[in-house]
Amino acid sequence: MKQTDKSGERASKGFEDLKAWQLARRLMIECHKLAAGLPAIERFDLAPQIRRSSKSAMANISEGYGRYHYLDCLRFYYIARGSLNETINHIITAHDLDYVDDRRYGELYDLGREAERALNGYIAYVWKQQQGHVHYGGRLIAEATGDVESAPSNLTASEGAPRADADLGQHGLATSSLHHPT
Repeated sequence: MKQTDKSGERASKGFEDLKAWQLARRLMIECHKLAAGLPAIERFDLAPQIRRSSKSAMANISEGYGRYHYLDCLRFYYIARGSLNETINHIITAHDLDYVDDRRYGELYDLGREAERALNGYIAYVWKQQQGHVHYGGRLIAEATGDVESAPSNLTASEGAPRADADLGQHGLATSSLHHPT
């Protein structure tokens, strides 16, 4: 049942309105259908893995949305992105093992990549809402650079962009100690 406001319009619910979450939800439903049709030999292997990774993606998007600090939000969005990629990997595996035909594989693969693109776009949006230095716990934290379509590219080194020599931490975050002039 959809909630409505006094004017009869659908009220905003929160994370349920995020396109990335909606696509991850569709992917989860389709992956559960795929898992239900896998052969018995995959009952304790591929089937539970694809179910768990697809549920993890949407769960981490919703958990990140509920966090107060934007860096906490981003941490969960990065985990969700990893879960989406894990799910896509399981879809590829199912296709490689002839458990899914080419047409269905294409639909699932495309849905997974669409969810990933939407999540990358939302990650970029969250980053752009922050101005100035990006600090957390005495460490400089910034999005790792690379071939990410929607990664923020307008940050300068003083605004928290990763240095070329920065160590990559967990979940694609670049960390380095802050140096203050004496």
